[in-house]
Order: sequence, then structure tokens, then C-alpha cells
Amino acid sequence: QVQLVESGGGLVQPGGSLRLSCAASRSLFRLYPMGWYRQAPGKAREMVAVLTSSVSTNYADSVKGRFTLSRDNAANTVYLQMNSLNPEDTAVYYCYAKLNMREYWGQGTQVTVSS
Repeated sequence: QVQLVESGGGLVQPGGSLRLSCAASRSLFRLYPMGWYRQAPGKAREMVAVLTSSVSTNYADSVKGRFTLSRDNAANTVYLQMNSLNPEDTAVYYCYAKLNMREYWGQGTQVTVSS
């Protein structure tokens, strides 16, 4: 069993930055894949950035070069640094992890990009 708790969302102006955090209730060891998805109003949930192994990260084309996923094993936390945000990034962002064939989701954190 894994609990995932996101934080760091909020309102930001276009061009601004935010850092999301996802704290896991256990060690990140074996939590692969692990990362972030998002869901905008009226749209399907989509992958944003996911660690598929200790050395490999997948990013959605729409966020490449702007978002960076990182992992702090000592803190049992993954982060999503989001730069150059634009209104199309507005969504609820969900932390995701898989362990022993079972998927886990956080409760989501709202990110709103607006002037």
C-alpha cells in the first residue's frame, strides 16, 4: 500500500514557475514507474512526466524543455519543476506510482495559469 500526497499547486501568471511535490508513505525503492499526470477540464488525463527507471524519464512533448522531474530518495519525494508556464498547463496534477502491478494515485493539486 502506498499513499501519495501532492502539494505546491496554485495560481501563477503566464511565464511563471511552480514546483510540485509528491510525498510517498514509503521508500521510493521499486516505485517504478512514478511521476505526474494532469487533467484539464473536459479533457482526458494525460501523462506529463514519468520516471520509468532510475535513469530514464519520459516527458510529454508539450512540456519538454520546460518541466523537470526529479526524485529525492532520502525524502521519499518526487518533484515536478514547471517553468515557462502557459494557460494550456492549467489542470489538476496527479502524482502516480506503480508497485507490484498495482497503481496508486494522489488526490491531485490544482495548477492555474492565468493573468
